[in-house]
Amino acid sequence: MHRSESDGTILKLMKAVIQRVSHASVTVEQRVVGSIAAGLLMFVCAERDDSPQIIEKFVNKVLKLRIFSDTHGKMNRSITDIDGMGAVGGLLIVSQFTLAAKLWDGNRPSFTNAAPPANARRCYEDLLGYARSQHPIVEAGEFGADMKVALLNDGPVTFFMELDQAS
Repeated sequence: MHRSESDGTILKLMKAVIQRVSHASVTVEQRVVGSIAAGLLMFVCAERDDSPQIIEKFVNKVLKLRIFSDTHGKMNRSITDIDGMGAVGGLLIVSQFTLAAKLWDGNRPSFTNAAPPANARRCYEDLLGYARSQHPIVEAGEFGADMKVALLNDGPVTFFMELDQAS
């Protein structure tokens, strides 16, 4: 919920669903626009109060998440070393404003917490730019397009991530 800090509530910002995948791809109008082998598929949603500082924190956290299995089957490896021998996993980032949906007020989702389209595009492009500066394999969907996403979830391992100003 977005409220000012003056009322003591922490603002919730930037949301994502992160899935560990064996492979994933995004197609727009029968054209593959992004594809990865083993790695992370990340659906992201920019919200009204997102900022460049939040984006950097968000990407840094995703790259450090230890959600890939080691030789003992424990989640001890990050996307920067998915096999323990230096192999880097891919990161496929897809914009998905529907993550901002409020579902409890009636039967039709409300997207009032989503960033306006121009701001959301800027946040998405900033997130992609920063991710690409920090990780060697970053692919992307196409902002605002009708996308078809194909994936093979590995595990399944799926996380919902939401940063707030206190994170």
